[in-house]
This record gives sequence, structure tokens and C-alpha cells, in this order.
Amino acid sequence: MGFFGKKKQEDGQTHDDQVKSSTQPLISHLMALRKLLVACAIAILAGFVVSFYLLCNPLMDFITAPISSRGITLIYTAVSEAMTTKLKVSLISGIVVVSPFIFYQIWSFIKPALYENEIRTFRVLFFLGLFMFLLGVVFCYRYVYELALNFFIIAGEDLATPMLSIDKYVGFLFSFVLPFGVVFELPIAVYMGTRMGWVDYARLSHYRKYVFFGIFVLAAILTPPDVVSQIMLGVPIYILYEVGVLVSRFTKNRREAVDA
Repeated sequence: MGFFGKKKQEDGQTHDDQVKSSTQPLISHLMALRKLLVACAIAILAGFVVSFYLLCNPLMDFITAPISSRGITLIYTAVSEAMTTKLKVSLISGIVVVSPFIFYQIWSFIKPALYENEIRTFRVLFFLGLFMFLLGVVFCYRYVYELALNFFIIAGEDLATPMLSIDKYVGFLFSFVLPFGVVFELPIAVYMGTRMGWVDYARLSHYRKYVFFGIFVLAAILTPPDVVSQIMLGVPIYILYEVGVLVSRFTKNRREAVDA
């Protein structure tokens, strides 16, 4: 009886030690996450202040250039609309300015949980994904956005005089440009989906003709009614899809070779 009582006490102590040892890493992770969030919040605040006082006016001139070059004057319909728009632009630009610091903090947080080969893969995918996102944004602003803006202005000029609100215009610009950055991540998403077993090369190839048709229908809707504009929008997106198909095929073959 005394033996089992002693054993029970030892088991209880062992269990407490296990709970304590499992709780300590959780607490340390939570503390590290708290430190990460605080550092990112301070960095975003600093970037916002710098952008508002130093970069806001040049950025607003750059953002409104496509519409002001067409002789259209932007207006604001609420007392605080112009200021809130400048604050919104300053916040987004501030996040972009301090994004290297934020990415470094996130990387420092997740790096200890990765294996060496995962660290190399994640590092390559991270910088490649950032490059593709920026490439999509620049491509959209430089080519596609101009086409879409011409289309909407021309379509409505016979009905009414354009008097565009600054807040709605900036919101339209961001809602139009940022999704292109996401679309340009398609090859990387296909690669990760293939590695996880969620995406199959054969299935992507099977739906190729439907994707081709859908892309150019979307391009015909979003661009002015001419073939050149539709091609300038549809071809890059379809090329990204084909790159994703090749990436899926290469990834699957490589994984099968490693398994063999």
C-alpha cells in the first residue's frame, strides 16, 4: 500500500514535470509572438508617420496621375474624406516602407521551427513570392489599369460628366491593382499545392481549355472592346497558368524520383 502510494506520488510529480515542461515552451512562444506583434506595430506606426509627413503628397500625385492626365478633377464629398484618404495611403505606404523589418521579424519567429531544407525552400519561395507580387502590381498599374480606366471613362462620358470622389478613386485603384499581385502568385501556389498533394498536374492539364476560355472572357469584360487590350490582359494570366502547370509537373516528377 505504501509502495503504490509512493509510486502514485512519483507519478504525480512526473506528470507535473511534464505539464510544466510542456507549458514553458508554449509560454515562451506566446511571449515571442507578443514581442513580434509589438515590434511590428511600432514599426508600422513609425512608417505611417514618416509616410504621412514625407511621402504622402508625392504618392497622391503619382496615384492621381492617370486620372488628372485626362483633365478630370478629383473632388471630395465629405469634410473628412480628403484627410482620411491621405491617412489610408500613408498607412499602406508606411507598411510597404517597413515591410523588410516586418518580414525579418516574422522570419525570426518561424525559423527555429523549420528544418534546414525547409529553411532554404521557404527563403527562396518568400523572395520569389515577393518579387511576383510586386511584378503583378507594377504590370497592372502600367498596362491593365490604364486600359480599364479608359474603358470606364469612355463608357460613361455620354451619360454624365465625370466627378470622381478621391476616396472612391483610390479605393478603386487599390482594389484593381492588388488582386493582380495575388494572381501573379499562381505558380508559387501551384508549387506548394503540388508539394502538399492538393494539386495534380493531370487535372490542371485537363482543365486547360476551360481556363483559357474563362481568362479571355474575363479579359473581354474588363478591357475596352478591342483585341489588343484583351490580349494584353489575357495572355500574361494564361502564361502564369501554364507556368503553374509546368511547375506542378516538375514538382510531381521530382517528388516521385525522391520517393523511388
